[in-house]
Amino acid sequence: MARVLIVDDEAGSRQGLSELARSWGYETDTASDGAQGLKKSEAFRPQVVIADLVMPNLDGIGLLEGLGPELDHIAVIMMTAKGSIATAVEAMKKGAFDFLTKPVDTQHLRRVLERALERSAAHEEVERYRRQLVESGKFGSLVGTSAPMKAMYDLMSQVGPSAASVLVVGESGTGKELVARTLHDLSPRKDGPFVGVNCAAIPDTLLESEIFGHERGSFTGAEGQRRGLFELADGGSLFLDEVAEMAPATQAKLLRVLEERAFRRVGGSDEIRVDVRVLAATNRAPSDALEQGNLREDLFYRLNVFTLNLPPLRERVEDVRLLVEAFIRDFNERDGKSIRGIDDEALQALSAYGWPGNIRELRNVVERAVIVAKHDSVRKCDLPPTVIERKPSSSAKAGGVDVRVGTTVEQVEKDLILKTLEATGQNKTRAAEMLGISLKTLHNKLKKYRESS
Repeated sequence: MARVLIVDDEAGSRQGLSELARSWGYETDTASDGAQGLKKSEAFRPQVVIADLVMPNLDGIGLLEGLGPELDHIAVIMMTAKGSIATAVEAMKKGAFDFLTKPVDTQHLRRVLERALERSAAHEEVERYRRQLVESGKFGSLVGTSAPMKAMYDLMSQVGPSAASVLVVGESGTGKELVARTLHDLSPRKDGPFVGVNCAAIPDTLLESEIFGHERGSFTGAEGQRRGLFELADGGSLFLDEVAEMAPATQAKLLRVLEERAFRRVGGSDEIRVDVRVLAATNRAPSDALEQGNLREDLFYRLNVFTLNLPPLRERVEDVRLLVEAFIRDFNERDGKSIRGIDDEALQALSAYGWPGNIRELRNVVERAVIVAKHDSVRKCDLPPTVIERKPSSSAKAGGVDVRVGTTVEQVEKDLILKTLEATGQNKTRAAEMLGISLKTLHNKLKKYRESS
């Protein structure tokens, strides 16, 4: 039987949790504070410790620190009152597996216990990914062996098997969703659903309904009940891309779900409990989003248990060859081609380019090169002129933007946006990526231009 140690200074709570865990088939032991918990841990050797955060003599944080290296083998679940959420988040940064708010919901506790015991399998997956990195230069779906990527893999190896929220920060096209999927695959939730949404691509009026669901008749057009993404992701992970583009009211509701693991559908009165790990991403510096009021400070600190900074391609040029070779293999398989690789001259041209669109742009360039290649390898003549000339396609000169003295900043911005749209064939998603703004921001500016014309 799996062994669970319960550490709580309240005798009734301690005994009740022990009896509950035994009824689920666990072997249990108890301790009345952190100091006794450390002694019991040495003799009892639990796989899971359920500990109250606030205790005399040695509190939950002290117990966590005392377990130290043992946290690789012991999952610690913290219990806390609602007013101590910030401390619970700090505990997760120090290695706690998850936290529960008092009074404890028994069914949620049971699910968390099961996931805590599944964590050992997740650690085995981490070791497999590390071996894969040495053998093939890949870490799950991520490709690269540069120093910035290795540093990120190390943090992902620690964060992946936990239940902690993660904020992925990186420019458009760097692969933030791939990072989120890899974290999901490294977690005990890997057999559960992975559900993603781009918050910038959905109007504010619909995003709340998309995430939380709605009841019939809750707003015009709501002809039936609809489950939201939180319900669809129950037992798995929910990825919120461009979370800073979410309306403040929706951010407040998201914060409540993160803290209480419960929500109501739009127009509903029933409280729905879910077991979801939230992974979020933004292409903007969080400090800027906070300063500009686009991201609630309390939500940021709740999401920001761990931050993963995904480097742009220009800061990991040594990974270009590995990425190109991986893309060529993908396109060979998809299109029935037999391109063997890339020659040195073409690789040098790719390595010298600035990659404003990051890995997404590199993938598009390689796809084009594989299609037009007339030899058994990609050559420099197969690359588009913008790459060979080392001029990012989003440059002002290439776009023909008027920057004469006397032109207002607003007019230059408008010209740049319209020229970029023209260069992308009116592809708004691509234009937003090239301009370094969100799709929602681009739509708002275009609407403003139409209204003022």
